[in-house]
Amino acid sequence: MSAVEDKIAELGLKLPQVVPPLAAYQPAVRSGAYVFTSGQLPMVDGALPAAGKVGAEVSPEQAKELAAICALNALAAVKSVTGDLDRIQRVVKVVGFVASAPDFTGQPGVINGASELLGEILGDKGVHARSAVGVAVLPLDAPVEVEIQVEIAE
Repeated sequence: MSAVEDKIAELGLKLPQVVPPLAAYQPAVRSGAYVFTSGQLPMVDGALPAAGKVGAEVSPEQAKELAAICALNALAAVKSVTGDLDRIQRVVKVVGFVASAPDFTGQPGVINGASELLGEILGDKGVHARSAVGVAVLPLDAPVEVEIQVEIAE
């Protein structure tokens, strides 16, 4: 197991299997020294633990936890093309989408779930640029979706 996966285990978490694509795309693609993940839903064992809009059916606190699951799924996608999470040099960018009730404006706090977990797992390598965007709906009525871009060592 890699040092990154050891850290994930220390946090009481487990790196999941890669979530199979829901349509015509790859979970992650490498281009040069970068890996770009597709948007990752908070799938756990093939199912969404919650559905609906944040600020309505899903609380911001629950959505933040779901964003962390998305980040773990993104790391699994990265591993699927690099073979080893210890090759991550830096998380360059995180983009988070939050299916939001019309009056919900706490998207940054929700996506902190992904950002904070990446920081806990990767330390300084997990510090990144980020966007947190509110949207009307996400695939499967997921409350949150996260994609990451990482630089990897050759």
